[in-house]
Amino acid sequence: MTRPIGIDLFAGVGGLSLGFEQAGFDVVAAVEIDPVHAAAHAYNFPNCAVIPRSVTDLTGAEIRRAAGIGLRSVDVVFGGAPCQGFSLIGQRAMDDPRNSLVRDFVRIVSELEADYFVFENVKGLTIGKHRRFLDEIILEFGRIGYDVLEDWKVLNACNFGVPQDRQRLFLLGAKRGMKLPEYPAHITSKPGSNGKLPTAPTCAEALEDLPDAERFEQLILTDEIKAKKRAAKSDYSKLMRCETPEGWAFGYKRKWDEDILTSSMRSGHTEVSRERFARTKPGEVEPVSRFFKLPPHGVSNTLRAGTDSARGAFTSPRPIHYKWNRCVTVREMARLHGFPDWFRFHETKWHGARQIGNSVPPPLARAVASQIMSAIGSEPTAPSEEIALGDASLLRMNLAQASAHWGIANPISQRDRKSDSKKSKRPIPQAERSASLF
Repeated sequence: MTRPIGIDLFAGVGGLSLGFEQAGFDVVAAVEIDPVHAAAHAYNFPNCAVIPRSVTDLTGAEIRRAAGIGLRSVDVVFGGAPCQGFSLIGQRAMDDPRNSLVRDFVRIVSELEADYFVFENVKGLTIGKHRRFLDEIILEFGRIGYDVLEDWKVLNACNFGVPQDRQRLFLLGAKRGMKLPEYPAHITSKPGSNGKLPTAPTCAEALEDLPDAERFEQLILTDEIKAKKRAAKSDYSKLMRCETPEGWAFGYKRKWDEDILTSSMRSGHTEVSRERFARTKPGEVEPVSRFFKLPPHGVSNTLRAGTDSARGAFTSPRPIHYKWNRCVTVREMARLHGFPDWFRFHETKWHGARQIGNSVPPPLARAVASQIMSAIGSEPTAPSEEIALGDASLLRMNLAQASAHWGIANPISQRDRKSDSKKSKRPIPQAERSASLF
């Protein structure tokens, strides 16, 4: 049976891609300008056509050719376009050059004649002066023949089985005349909210079965090691380890070695820092580093991406582990974000943390995608095919190597971590500016 197909714009490492796959879609193409992120996406989704280009000079016809879908109908286009501009008196925010990527998202939806779209963005787009920009985006979709679900919503990942407080705006739309999707209903509530729903997994439930990375000297130089996890005590841990069919949902099973602990390179903390971490109470912020200490019986704060190389290449502020006096590893961040253990990230903490911080938690993406599937009127099917992951070298490339791999010029300022070379003075590429400015 043919599965509905989707296309991911501004794909990053693939949080939305994974959620849509788990909901029963075949993600046939992913567009991502950052060659390092594109390489990681290719590793995790080896059957997806990765297009390492900006959407600015990309057409719907080119995406079709890369995906090899010919004239087949595209069921859904989804993505989170960075937006930077704001409304000025007498000027449309959609006309602001800094928001060209949002216009390109709308343009590509139109060129692909997609039946549905999902536009994801920051909660700040709904507030103050930025609200006018949101209204303009909705009008722009209406202009090209799409209805947008009224009463747009900001969804919090912790209401969809994720141990993290993370709020994102989702706009859902359909071609005029087609059935509009609905927003997904909450399935969990934030711990301590006294709601009627089951509570979201806690930080302890998410992390307690993972071995302490600091037990392994090798993890100073590498991000992976053969290491047995403790027995999974929580249902959430079992999901992340794919020990139950629900862990794969309607996605493709990957061939992987579950005894290899990945994405777990250690951090170097001074004893003074460790002492400060130890004194910090769970659920509070350490006053010097400003790092949040995870509460074992609560959820994580919002995991954020660090800055790109043009703005200093600062690592994202990873929270402090609730049990050990250190920041969490990239794998532990992935658990707090809803990425299963087979899913891998770039081996460096800087890139890996950015890839998670910039992504939509897959369980939240899956909840939204399931509503699109329902609106289509299609029953999701679990594929019988098991696929191999990509070559692990894709996870170890620096920007220059990844650019060479894709046969493109390096579109992003190079950061040389080892030689501490001078940082580039070139302007920040538009696609790399953080939408968290809102």
